[in-house]
Amino acid sequence: MRYADRQGNRYGETTLQDRFLKTLYESAWGRTILKLLVCPAVSKAGGAMLNSPLSKLLICPFVKKHGIDLSACEKQEFTSYNDFFMRKMKPEAHPVDGQPEHLIAPCDSRLTVCQIERDTAFYIKHTEYTLYSLLRDRRLVEKYTGGQALVFRLTVEDYHRYCYVDNGKKTHNRKLKGILHTVNPAANDVYPIYKENAREYSILRSEHFGDILTMEVGALMVGKIVNEHERAYVQRGQEKGHFEFGGSTVILLLEPGKAVLDRDILIHSQMGYETFVHMGERIGKRS
Repeated sequence: MRYADRQGNRYGETTLQDRFLKTLYESAWGRTILKLLVCPAVSKAGGAMLNSPLSKLLICPFVKKHGIDLSACEKQEFTSYNDFFMRKMKPEAHPVDGQPEHLIAPCDSRLTVCQIERDTAFYIKHTEYTLYSLLRDRRLVEKYTGGQALVFRLTVEDYHRYCYVDNGKKTHNRKLKGILHTVNPAANDVYPIYKENAREYSILRSEHFGDILTMEVGALMVGKIVNEHERAYVQRGQEKGHFEFGGSTVILLLEPGKAVLDRDILIHSQMGYETFVHMGERIGKRS
């Protein structure tokens, strides 16, 4: 897996988690185990364990391993591992770019930008997806063909809350049931995870970037996607929702001609690098 930061530094990294998941998805015994792990009942059982007081024992080792600064959180004591995982940061920990013409990142993540071609297909980590298989709505397929798909992949150490990227009117949430696969790219080589995973989306009729479709994708051991609002008028930087435990993904679909992504992000995506971004920071501008 390859990453880049906004300063232009590039990294090739294979973590223990990456190696384990690659083995799990590419071996016969691993796929047998996956048949159990992807069941919603198993995911819910795992979630129940992580909500138990006993799971607090996992917090300190995780914080130490990933260098997480708990002083930036609204609270430092947690009732369970999931309580820690869903922690809220102090507002100053995620400053929001307030320039109306700037497009901001909705979450801390690794970003890839994909052009949605005329054949309504695009690629995520060398795997082809059609907009229809993702959305199950032919009207929306026509609307976003020719635009851009922004894929924000969160790993377990990331902050798992996400925000609105502009002021505007939000539509209701549409939920699509599915199987909870991991969103690690190792899974993408074997299973079409963005088709199969449980997900939900809404459209933000934004003031500056047209109609932005925002989709949240659940992952292995993520039992719940929690969005705060149904129909509502929302503001840039306002919290939209959060994930419970696990890696997850947020996808933004932009209509053609509404925004220009920053050059470094586009170059990294073309070279096969994901770009580290932080919630609230600029990632592009209005066309």
